[in-house]
Amino acid sequence: MDADKVVQDLNMRFALPLKEFYKRRIIFWYDEEQEFIDKIADIILDNAKIVTLDGTNSFAVKKLLNVDDVESNYLVYCPIAFEQERARWLYDVELYSEEFRADLISIWLNELSLPANSEMRKVVKGYRKFFNAKDRRNKISGLKELPVTAKDLHLAVMAVLCAQKIAQPNFIILSVLQAGLDNDTNVLYQNLVNFEADKIFWQLITQATGYYADEPKLEELATHILLTALTRTMPVEHLKGLEHYISEGNQAYCFDLVSEWKNSPDVEELFAVTVSAENKLNLHKRFMYLNVNELAVSEVFPSINEVILVKCLKDISNHNVNADLLTQLVEKRRTCAWYEKVANYYEGIMLVAKMHNFYKEHSAGFHIVDPRKLWEAYTDKYYIMDTYYREFCKYFVATSKDNNDDLRELFHGAMDYVEDLYNHWYLEQLGESWTKACEDELDKYGCVLNVSKQKEFYKNKIAFADNRVFVIISDSLRYEVGAVLSEQLRRETQSEVTLGSMQAIFPTITKFGMAALLPHKELTAEIKSTAKTERLAILADGQSTESNNRENVLKSANVNSVALQYKVLAGLKRAERLELVKGKNVVYIYHDKIDGASHGDENSVFAACDEAIDEIKNMVRIIVNDFGGTRVFITADHGFLYTHKALNEDAKVDKTTDSNLDVEYGRRYAIMQKEAQPQYLLPVKFLEGNSEFAAFAPRENIRIKMRGAGINFVHGGISLQEMVVPLIDYRYLRNSSKDYKANPRKYDTKPVTIKLLSSTRKISNMIFTQEFYQEEPVSFNREAANYEVYFVDEEGKVISDVQKIIADKTSENIQERSYRCTFNLKSQQYKNTACYYLVIRNEQGFEISRTEYQINIAFATGEFDFFS
Repeated sequence: MDADKVVQDLNMRFALPLKEFYKRRIIFWYDEEQEFIDKIADIILDNAKIVTLDGTNSFAVKKLLNVDDVESNYLVYCPIAFEQERARWLYDVELYSEEFRADLISIWLNELSLPANSEMRKVVKGYRKFFNAKDRRNKISGLKELPVTAKDLHLAVMAVLCAQKIAQPNFIILSVLQAGLDNDTNVLYQNLVNFEADKIFWQLITQATGYYADEPKLEELATHILLTALTRTMPVEHLKGLEHYISEGNQAYCFDLVSEWKNSPDVEELFAVTVSAENKLNLHKRFMYLNVNELAVSEVFPSINEVILVKCLKDISNHNVNADLLTQLVEKRRTCAWYEKVANYYEGIMLVAKMHNFYKEHSAGFHIVDPRKLWEAYTDKYYIMDTYYREFCKYFVATSKDNNDDLRELFHGAMDYVEDLYNHWYLEQLGESWTKACEDELDKYGCVLNVSKQKEFYKNKIAFADNRVFVIISDSLRYEVGAVLSEQLRRETQSEVTLGSMQAIFPTITKFGMAALLPHKELTAEIKSTAKTERLAILADGQSTESNNRENVLKSANVNSVALQYKVLAGLKRAERLELVKGKNVVYIYHDKIDGASHGDENSVFAACDEAIDEIKNMVRIIVNDFGGTRVFITADHGFLYTHKALNEDAKVDKTTDSNLDVEYGRRYAIMQKEAQPQYLLPVKFLEGNSEFAAFAPRENIRIKMRGAGINFVHGGISLQEMVVPLIDYRYLRNSSKDYKANPRKYDTKPVTIKLLSSTRKISNMIFTQEFYQEEPVSFNREAANYEVYFVDEEGKVISDVQKIIADKTSENIQERSYRCTFNLKSQQYKNTACYYLVIRNEQGFEISRTEYQINIAFATGEFDFFS
């Protein structure tokens, strides 16, 4: 501002009307920068006298204003800071006087509505280059809170230079680190350097994190923060030799920083930083000396996960399995950083633990001599081992694309243990018991008596249905997959779902199973000859049961029937779908995801099981929403056997018969002329004797030797996995239905809830644990849920790290549904008279509960005072 403009402004100020009871106007002109000290003698005002303070004449000026001349207007020019001098002589005059500033710093402070004291002016002066641009000044005004102290202003400047809206140390530090660890290429750090804020930044860093160096580097800072944060959960003695990277007095703040970073959108940058640091310091080797319990509570470095997995997988490979420890480890690590990157391994060892527990429970074998009781035991509980194995194989296959060679190799060792448990114990012993239990009835009747039969499905379930009925037949949907499907349907839809089982017709292959599910009085088989081949055809009351004639067979029992393909229906528009089922009472829908996958790559079969579940659920939604259907049966033509590992010769048998006697055979069945007597195969009465052919099956899980692929995924035999097919009776319940009205809570699926178990409501340590429990087990109408738990102050500000609880426990024993969470309070002051709250929030972000706490910590860290 030039002198003419100053005179103009001052004349206007002196010309303004006086306040009530005022007889004159005194204005103090503060000019600490002395921008007008050479011009003050030339300034003449219209209606005011000028007096200049020089640091020695304060008393004389006071006498002038209070005694010598009490009527004239005065401009008191103050060219240097006189706070103390004025406090002694002129403070009372200043109180009833007005203030004027004409320097640039004063203008900026006034523009931003900031206090114009000497400390603030000093900060602004130091950042003159920064404040010289209006857009940067506007960004100061746009911060969430305006600075009121010099420290606040330092933070505000750094926040703007780091593109932050909140001027807090943690936001500033994280933004700089996330921009890269090279001082010269980090754009945000170079902003600090260019505007001379780097010195104050490092002062902040030293006080907040404890890091100090004559030539500070961002890479070293990041390593310091990570290792210091690690000491929050890992004793310092485990990091011997790295003490120069650690500041124990700052571990709380460093832990907070890392926690905020791993929960931010820039978590991948943190991962890269942690990997770089742990490689540089060879932390992997250091962690190998610790046991898994010592490692389980720490999560800063990804190599901790790797070390835990290495130790667990080695134990599994050596058949040294502690199922309880494995379960606890996985449950603990699930909520830690970097879990998703190694989730397949962790979920795999969780399944090893489940399989091992199953083995311990049934280690004596499956010695049930009555086939009906063994069937019941399989459909009630034994089948779960098939699910465990399928899930494990799914995770094992998923790791084939992983770039961690060490973990993949060790996972192969775990796979060997799983194969030994599943193939050489479970399948062999269950298969042996089942074969001995049912061989006589299979020889005499071709089935197990008094067990629901697949060939009676239409007669028992469809023929006399009151309303129109939909039937989904999924090729190779074995019982354990159906069990998972039925559970998901119960939870995800408003319905009554019943899971039952049926005995698949022998041989358990598609053309027999599909025929058995059609309406018929009698099934027969005959040789069909073509120009090139002869093949065995299955007839229902003399009609072909091949896919192109199944609708005709259905219509022979009910003219208002239709046979459709899932692939066709799924690709149609709603109106087109409706046209296909219009006026139909019986709708058969054929689905082929699992068996179809086996024709391409046997390793994809288990993944196809999950896809099949999703597609069938989609078909059920179409039936309910588009077709208005309420009754759906879901079943299969047969199940299957699958083992991932290549089979040796002991798992194969020669059919030992002359090929001239062969009618048709596969890996798990043989149909021959009646005079055939294979040495190593079990006779099964073929089509209840309504045939000129004889049928045979290998015992247990043996495959018949034959050329070609397809030895791991097989069906056609008599194993429980092949013969037991699911029968899901799905009834959709409208809100108006009697059953739903009578007990809506029975059918409405809700997430399980968690509650605080710990009784104490006082916190006296920065690190402490609290226990929670899952109120209900996961069941048919209670689904698993994820929760976040953390502490807040009275204003709702989060004051601790956020802990996650994955509430997915199925045990009926409430003691087995508990969770222990360790909390770390943020580094700040806490008042023992204030109220703090533990908050439980669901994954949708809604607060479930809030419990009041008192915090009494004597030496919590206070506010930073980092600037000089």
